[in-house]
Amino acid sequence: MAANKNDKNKSGWISHGQVAENRRARFDYEIGDTIEAGIVLTGTEVKSLRLGKAQIAESYASPERGELWLINSHIPEYLQANRFNHEEKRPRKLLVSKKQLARLDQEVARAGNTIVPLKLFFNDQGKAKLLIGVGKGKKNYDKRATARDRDWNRDKARIMKEGGRG
Repeated sequence: MAANKNDKNKSGWISHGQVAENRRARFDYEIGDTIEAGIVLTGTEVKSLRLGKAQIAESYASPERGELWLINSHIPEYLQANRFNHEEKRPRKLLVSKKQLARLDQEVARAGNTIVPLKLFFNDQGKAKLLIGVGKGKKNYDKRATARDRDWNRDKARIMKEGGRG
């Protein structure tokens, strides 16, 4: 039996696999090391994530008051919940070790570095995880070089697939 891209079961719920991806992150930032962090969620947020409706494109992580927080991520309300629903853009606490938090805090203190969320997913145990990376903002000429390299690699793959008869 082949697995789907998001491993949805018949009811449309994601049991494990990717929920959201920040595709612009690797274009806008030069990503250094990455860390897999847990995320503190309420029940309706988990149900909404299992439907695959989250957005992390505009979000970032910030170390504040000795904790790491995910700011500006959007998890829409779960429609079947009534009065116990969650706020869509509330700050969410990220779970990392003290050692990792100290290292991230030190990286952010350097000029131009930020903590960028890359992927939001459910691991094999069904727990929500967030892949974060320390990124340094790219200049416009770096972005153009990235786009040029990506286009050339796409053309090169097409030429190789055709057998070199260009």
